[in-house]
Amino acid sequence: MRSFCSILFLLIVVGLQSQEDFLAKQYFNDGDFEKAVVFYEKLVEKNPRRTDYSEGLVACYQQLERYDDAEAFLLEKIEQSYAFPTFFIELGYNYTLKQEPENANKYYQRAIQKIEENPNFGYAVGYRFQKYALLEEAITAYNKAMALKPELNYDFQLARIYGEKGDIGKMYQSYLRLIYDGKTSRANVLRNLDDFITDDPANENNVTLKKTLLLNAQKNPDVLWNELLSWLFIQQHQYKSALAQEKAIYKRTGESSLDRLSNLGEISLENSDKETAIAAYKFIVENAGQPSTKLKGELSLIDIDLLDAKGKKLGAIEKKFNALLQEYGYDSKTLPLQIAYANFLTFKKENPAPAISMLKRSLEEPLGRFGKAYVKLALGDILVYNQRFNEALIYFSQVQKSLKNDVLGQDARYKVAQTSFYKGDFDWALTQLKVLRGSTSQLIANDAMQLSLLISDNSFEDSTQTALKKYARADLLAYQNKEEEAIVILWDILENHKGEKIEDEALLRQGQLFEARDEIAKAQLNYQKIVEFYGEDILADDAHFALAKLYENELSDTEKAKYHYEKIIYNYQDSYYFPQARKNFRRLRGDILN
Repeated sequence: MRSFCSILFLLIVVGLQSQEDFLAKQYFNDGDFEKAVVFYEKLVEKNPRRTDYSEGLVACYQQLERYDDAEAFLLEKIEQSYAFPTFFIELGYNYTLKQEPENANKYYQRAIQKIEENPNFGYAVGYRFQKYALLEEAITAYNKAMALKPELNYDFQLARIYGEKGDIGKMYQSYLRLIYDGKTSRANVLRNLDDFITDDPANENNVTLKKTLLLNAQKNPDVLWNELLSWLFIQQHQYKSALAQEKAIYKRTGESSLDRLSNLGEISLENSDKETAIAAYKFIVENAGQPSTKLKGELSLIDIDLLDAKGKKLGAIEKKFNALLQEYGYDSKTLPLQIAYANFLTFKKENPAPAISMLKRSLEEPLGRFGKAYVKLALGDILVYNQRFNEALIYFSQVQKSLKNDVLGQDARYKVAQTSFYKGDFDWALTQLKVLRGSTSQLIANDAMQLSLLISDNSFEDSTQTALKKYARADLLAYQNKEEEAIVILWDILENHKGEKIEDEALLRQGQLFEARDEIAKAQLNYQKIVEFYGEDILADDAHFALAKLYENELSDTEKAKYHYEKIIYNYQDSYYFPQARKNFRRLRGDILN
């Protein structure tokens, strides 16, 4: 019984203390310091070793301008053997509030001296100095702790402080030491560096980072500095300079770095630097030891050739494909070559028959699940081009079933829906699309939603689905690269189905085809009509984004591009284009982007 009573008494005491703790914090947060101080005084009396209660009491005294009470309490506190060194900083800060800078500095220095007794105090002391914006003292504390105990690393904290002080060179050096010593991930540091640089090579911060990296490379040669210089050059769109660094990296690391060169080739091409992309892929072809790596480089060079290939140039490219097939042969290791050649024969040479035969032959090779899936998807695409819809659906469905939990399986399901749409089986297309609207791939989910809305909206309004069938025909012709015929059918829809829901869909699709044919003025007019007459409908954000890209990339009108990006940011926040529109808008405005 006595034991039970003791436990009950203890629970009551703990409960009362918890209530006092809650009330003290609540009154403090509400700014009612008169009431908060009463509870903190009780808590400190009962728990003299609880640092948080002591600090809460000091904060209350200071908010009430009872600096003498805070001083008396802290002077007594620092004499206790268990007092934490941050109390010296609290006392110094209290003297700062009392306008006594000499006394303040005296106790700040005593806090730093405590680090000599135990370097592990470095973080707490440095962090507390940061709290009161005492940045020089914080730097001293962190550096002293690291000097006394080299295994400690406060470069991340120092980098942040140097950044606040505007000492960019020292900030960079602190961040770079973190990477070099392996104390944090490279991605983490690069995110922080990205806050301080722009895409302008002449920017002062960019110049400082470049100099810092070059200086490190001279003092301590390491491939890390080449990699970071390459990263910086890419941010500055200096892809040729980045390529020079990547070649240097290759000389020191060997074939493992060829993937980096391939990535640089892709980035260069995306940013319209074909010359650097070609140079990168040629370097891969010339230096690759693995046949698969060399082949990947050669196929990338062909892809660049195909960007503007017509007439005789297509014949020259076909000879390249045949030469590669002679060199590498037909087997499971050359699937990318077989698929690329099949697509070339179909979509560039308009000769799908040999492409179909070749891919069916590829399926006879001993392939894994994913190898078969890639071939079947490519084969299905070519069969759709050839309007052999039912046969294409069989291959797409096989991939969908074998990889139903993979993005490839979801892509196959979308192709089933799209093929069904082309052949006029709108109900089955809708069935597939409803599943895909929850796809893990945002792009597939967005495409599925748009096609689903196109079918459902125009089926409800027109039971005969006349306009929808025309649109499906035009979409198929566009898929077959018969753009001019597709545009004619879309004109038919716009002239003979005015006022119907499909009108904005036809305007958008026709605008996209005009854009593909470099008929920019016509594309601009189509997109502008959607914005003006269908501004409240589902495709308005598509039209705004398309107009923004035209003004930015084709018409060199930055202000109008910003206007259309801004429309998406403020009016279409659930749009698929929202993240990219916000990024592009900020870039055009001159913001520094992460």
